[in-house]
Amino acid sequence: MWTTFGIWIQVFLTLAIFSFLYKDNPFYKFAEHLFVGIATGYWVVLEIRNVLIPNLMEPLFIEHTDLKLIIPLFLGLILFMRLSTKYSYLSRWGMAAVVGIFAGLAIFGFGGGDLIIQIRSNILPFIDKAAVNTFRDHTTVINFLGILSNPILIIGVICVLFYFFFSKEHTGTLGLVSKIGIYLLMISFGASYGNTVMARISLFIDRAQFGIQNWIPTAIIGGLMIIAFIYLAITGKVRPEQPL
Repeated sequence: MWTTFGIWIQVFLTLAIFSFLYKDNPFYKFAEHLFVGIATGYWVVLEIRNVLIPNLMEPLFIEHTDLKLIIPLFLGLILFMRLSTKYSYLSRWGMAAVVGIFAGLAIFGFGGGDLIIQIRSNILPFIDKAAVNTFRDHTTVINFLGILSNPILIIGVICVLFYFFFSKEHTGTLGLVSKIGIYLLMISFGASYGNTVMARISLFIDRAQFGIQNWIPTAIIGGLMIIAFIYLAITGKVRPEQPL
């Protein structure tokens, strides 16, 4: 019984989200607000149980092992002074601590976990001897492209870096190199965008398969939504977008 009820709820929420393709409507607003409310509540409970209680409440008020935690507790509490018109300036201390600490941790984290690793990964021999030996043993197009991988990577990185070199006008050789860098950036952005689109299409296919597998509730709820849209359009409460 509960499984069937859950399927109907899933079908309704899926169609409610897709109904935004028609126009912003009460069904979409309900599903959107429900999602935001549940996600916010889940995030708050998760933070309280996994962060606040084990890292602040238990060491400070139960175990009494780390009295220095009074400082972050105080900074966290004065953040709520933003709700007061008279003492809202006190919240700046807590916000300054949050921004400063996060900025320091982010710089250190991205520097050690992203920047240094990328620099180290680009320190490569121009020709990979292992790829050359593989091509000699098995002469194929794929193995030949393996030989070109390092040169393309090294030259591409240099061209992209020269594109961001603005101390000199991009003319002549520098202009040619920077233009190659632009093309490589466009290829990178296009591949990233295509990957994002494919991920969204995969989500859509999953929802479409779910609706086809449960076609009875999909047909019933979809039909009721269409009737509701027709009624709202006739009464003037919801109108389709007019072309400019």
